[in-house]
Amino acid sequence: MKKQVFNPYLPLDTYIPDGEPHVFGDRIYIYGSHDKEGGDDFCLLDYECWSAPVNDLSDWRCEGIIYQAKQCPHYSEVRQDLYAPDVVQGNDGRYYLYYDLSGRGNHGFDGPISVAVCDTPAGQFEYYGDVRCSNGEPLLKYIPFDPAVLNDNGRIYLSYGWGFVMDTNAPIVKHIMPYVMRGIFNKSVKEIKGENPLSIMGENVVELEDDMLTVKGEPKRILPAINNAPKGTEYRKHCFYEGASLRKFGDLYYFIYSSQVNHELCYATSEYPDRDFTYRGVIISNGDAYSRQTIKNIINPK
Repeated sequence: MKKQVFNPYLPLDTYIPDGEPHVFGDRIYIYGSHDKEGGDDFCLLDYECWSAPVNDLSDWRCEGIIYQAKQCPHYSEVRQDLYAPDVVQGNDGRYYLYYDLSGRGNHGFDGPISVAVCDTPAGQFEYYGDVRCSNGEPLLKYIPFDPAVLNDNGRIYLSYGWGFVMDTNAPIVKHIMPYVMRGIFNKSVKEIKGENPLSIMGENVVELEDDMLTVKGEPKRILPAINNAPKGTEYRKHCFYEGASLRKFGDLYYFIYSSQVNHELCYATSEYPDRDFTYRGVIISNGDAYSRQTIKNIINPK
């Protein structure tokens, strides 16, 4: 008799959003944030991993806590929440966990992206370092948030970014938004305006050196946020918001993301990992709580 494939597979008091599934060996591992039941904010708990045999997705097990916020040297009273992570196997055979140690108020989106390492996919990860530029300074360009990583036949690509769900170029908010963003992203108004025409918001990709920390060159923008998406395009209707996931199947690169519609996962494809992505559609939509029309009504109430 075949086992039932339970859905959901997690216990009803366990909440792991931002899930990233990866197959390592003969098991599939799920990495993600870890929300607290009854919590008053997001991602209050340490990273917990779940796995199952690839040939039996009814046989899930908890691998336990694989990384704790307090292990990170950036841990503090205001910065102790582990946001959406991703894991990749490096060319040395070890497993690298990329994450943001974020916080509330003005400590959520200013980086750095940090890295932990382990010899096994679901063992005890240890802090390894921060993603950095060639001069040793942390990578802080644009918004270093929601990292996703891909090992593309030995070349390591890191994607990251974030975007508002409202158009910051809308007449009602255009002039005040740089000052609002200054507080959210811990950047000066000059820095924020200086990033134009790209804006600090959107999804970016950069290649990493073999040390899994140092970037090669400058990050490249691959997806726009709503404030810089061309009007009349599908990207304008389904702009990048958060939740990056970069994958490759065959010769095609797939970028999966949560759109500004806020209840859907969309995807785009390209023949290259760092440019020319074409919007392909919605993978799944599970509600209309924050539809585009709802957002329009909030920004421009009648």
